[in-house]
Amino acid sequence: VQLQASGGGLVQPGGSLRLSCAASGRIFSIYAMNWYRQAPGKQRELVAAITSGGSTNYADSVKGRVTISRDAAKNTVYLQMNSLKPEDTAVYFCNADLKSTSWGRRTEYWGQGTQVTVSS
Repeated sequence: VQLQASGGGLVQPGGSLRLSCAASGRIFSIYAMNWYRQAPGKQRELVAAITSGGSTNYADSVKGRVTISRDAAKNTVYLQMNSLKPEDTAVYFCNADLKSTSWGRRTEYWGQGTQVTVSS
């Protein structure tokens, strides 16, 4: 299983970015897909999460500015980020909780990370 994240870049404060993360390989069922971020010198933190049922959860710091969504048919999760602030600058990682086979166990996989820089 591989997770490929894309969509990061440099944006001015107040701007928007849309991150994508596609899961590929042997996938039986995805239970949740999540976005984390890690800023320099800080611990990795959960930004947003979405379950297979469509339930979402957001960090308080991004509520109202960020929307997580998914395309189940494409095994892809998106993170729409608006009104970006300098403190949103970080490497953003996608994460998936899934089973590769019906008899296998749930396992977490991580993407490679995509840099988001918010600066004027």
